[in-house]
Amino acid sequence: MTPPTALGRSRGLALSILCAMQLMIILDGTIVTVALPTIQSGLGFSQSGLSWVVNSYLIAFAGLLLLSGRLGDLIGTKKVFLSGLTIFTVASLLCGLANTSELLIAGRFLQGVGAALASAVVLGMIVGLYPEPGDQAKAMGIYSFVSAGGASVGLIAGGVITDALGWHWVFLINLPIGVVALVLGLRELAAQPGIGLGAGADAIGAVLVTVGLSLGVFTISQISENRFSGGELALYGAVAVALLGAFVWRQATAGRPLLALRIFRSREIVGANLAVVLVFAAGFGFQFLNALYLQRVLGFDSMQTGLAFLPAPVVIGTMSLFFTAKLTGRFGTRRVLLTGLLFLGGGLLLLSRAPVDGDYWVDVAPTLVIQGFGMGLTVPSVIMRAMSGAAPEDAGLASGLNNTAQQAGAAVGLAVLATLATSHSNTLLHQGRPQVEALRDGYSLAFVFAAGFVFLAWCVTFFVLRDPKEAAPAGAPAAAADTATANAHI
Repeated sequence: MTPPTALGRSRGLALSILCAMQLMIILDGTIVTVALPTIQSGLGFSQSGLSWVVNSYLIAFAGLLLLSGRLGDLIGTKKVFLSGLTIFTVASLLCGLANTSELLIAGRFLQGVGAALASAVVLGMIVGLYPEPGDQAKAMGIYSFVSAGGASVGLIAGGVITDALGWHWVFLINLPIGVVALVLGLRELAAQPGIGLGAGADAIGAVLVTVGLSLGVFTISQISENRFSGGELALYGAVAVALLGAFVWRQATAGRPLLALRIFRSREIVGANLAVVLVFAAGFGFQFLNALYLQRVLGFDSMQTGLAFLPAPVVIGTMSLFFTAKLTGRFGTRRVLLTGLLFLGGGLLLLSRAPVDGDYWVDVAPTLVIQGFGMGLTVPSVIMRAMSGAAPEDAGLASGLNNTAQQAGAAVGLAVLATLATSHSNTLLHQGRPQVEALRDGYSLAFVFAAGFVFLAWCVTFFVLRDPKEAAPAGAPAAAADTATANAHI
């Protein structure tokens, strides 16, 4: 029998390796956000086209997560995780060497493939490492802290690297992290045999959901461009909806579906993942547009933009690591989630009021602190809620679904909010408004809509998710009752 201290060290090292992949993903995302204006000028992207530096990654990520999660069940989570880690690291090198917009978008898509393979199994692996509700809450807090820490490092490093070395190096920074994580992962992660490829992976379903999502995001991003007529865009949108509908039909009729629809019998899983979509739609779109607001309206350079973002991830990390697990243990995930959403939405509304000649310390920094407080409460709580609703045999499926909800929400939210901001700004420019004012008004409108996404997530949480109906055993955290209640709905 393994001694408890050795088991603790082993689990801790395994968690560190899993979190390293999350660190790379977040680090990559925040560094790229800061570098976007430089990338735009260097490779000649339009504003809507620039979003494809992010969306090409998100589309591959979101579209392949369900297939990746299924592959984890079939061939083992360790193999899938390390394969994804390898692909992501190699793709980061390709992005760093890109000298055209097409090559960069292709490299970003490949990064999304690697991220999908690795991330699809991470949450399920964490749940497997820490099945006890109290330990699981702490592990999720550490996972969220690493995400916030990656955001902090990425924001600062993005400014420093972009100004000192150029935007190509914002991708190359992933290489040392990826190599170290791969070496340790080969040695330390426990092999978990899968059920065999003979059980099927539904490649047709993966193609339908990936192409449908890709076409849908592309259609939304082109609304503010003049490349296609309204009729053409309507046709593309209809095809995207048809493809996604065909994916649902395929899952209902296939002998071995990619996404077993039985998982949607759980009210908790449906509600929590819908909240995840809305929260990440608001959060990712805000991050993209706030970077542009700081640089194009307030005149910040890359370094200043990175430092300006810093209050939010610092607060997120502090809340996630030190407070959220304790609060969910005492009050339950639903109440903590409702509170976090109020702060997150309120911060976005306050930011929408920032003027053209705004002062960072008065108009921006306080809103970032409020949003950071809200996200620090919201993200660990909503992820725990989504995972707790799955039966043990569906842990990999639930992990893939939750990650899909995150990335699909981020991709669609970014496309909607960026397009909305661009369309409104272009309308004001045609009316004769000064460029800086038009840009600011476009960003402000998008921030209001982002707050609307958060409000919808609050409504879903309030009306769909339930308080625990089964009392936790004496001395057990209240989160245990959340888990027991959610599992009762399967």
